Amino acid sequence: MNPDSYRNRFQKKMSHLSVNHLLGIKNLTKNDIELILSTAQNFKEVINRPIKKVPSLRDITIANLFFENSTRTRLSFELAQKRLSADTINFSASNSSVKKGETLIDTVNNILAMKVDMIVMRHASAGAAVFLSKKVNAKIINAGDGAHEHPTQALLDAFSIQEKLGDLKGKKIVIVGDILHSRVALSNIFCLQKLGAIVKVCGPLTLIPKHIRSLGVEVELDLKKALEWCDVANMLRIQLERQDIKYFPTLREYTMLYGLDKELLDSLSKKIIVMHPGPINRGVEITSDVADSKQSIILDQVENGVAVRMAVMFLLAGRQG
Repeated sequence: MNPDSYRNRFQKKMSHLSVNHLLGIKNLTKNDIELILSTAQNFKEVINRPIKKVPSLRDITIANLFFENSTRTRLSFELAQKRLSADTINFSASNSSVKKGETLIDTVNNILAMKVDMIVMRHASAGAAVFLSKKVNAKIINAGDGAHEHPTQALLDAFSIQEKLGDLKGKKIVIVGDILHSRVALSNIFCLQKLGAIVKVCGPLTLIPKHIRSLGVEVELDLKKALEWCDVANMLRIQLERQDIKYFPTLREYTMLYGLDKELLDSLSKKIIVMHPGPINRGVEITSDVADSKQSIILDQVENGVAVRMAVMFLLAGRQG
């Protein structure tokens, strides 16, 4: 199909998102999530064709504002924007006037003065994207705000599981590791539950939020039991950069109790899918032979991230109102 026909094809099939911004999964409806995932499926077909580019956002300018370090998410968004033919501005706080004391609002307003239509932002402060959405006239996509939410990661995780297992209703997913400091965990819980999956968390009690059960999530402290129960294990890294105190004695002890190695994986009574949002601390939460095994879909997650982020930006840019 000619790339120029894709936009018309999608516009005929799509309905609109119920939101103006992607601030978190909590704000989305099940229909929103399903629309994003189905649109992502179409874009995955596009990025696997010889001509990987479509003109869907050639009239849109997008600013990538990263106030925290990022590799996968930033590159994934940048590539998704290029695939959609958008014009982009890339901003890094470490090389900006933020170092001179400029506020977030001043930084963003200066960028908006350049006629930017959409902002993709990662920030260390929880709620930064919500705050910004109330102050500026542009579409905001939250690329991670503190330990709060990381919506596009949850969407690409759900998309990746769907590719392997189909409908998520009734599927059992366990999220293992540093739940307390993880924005990925919270967004995944919201997303998976809205799609009908059953979610458990597993890790040291010191890294499990006290009120996690209020979200309808069960807690399992024994990794082997959690893995025997689940269809999918999403292994999170220990976020030492967010920990101001020690939550467990040593990394070695954590690995002994909550690290996934090939011996443990092979000992299970069934084959499970292994995921990881990255970056991987190989030999801590997961060993190389597990990360690179046939049961791992980690590289699928990376590929799917581009398609999902294309879908999110396409749908937000196309919303009327």
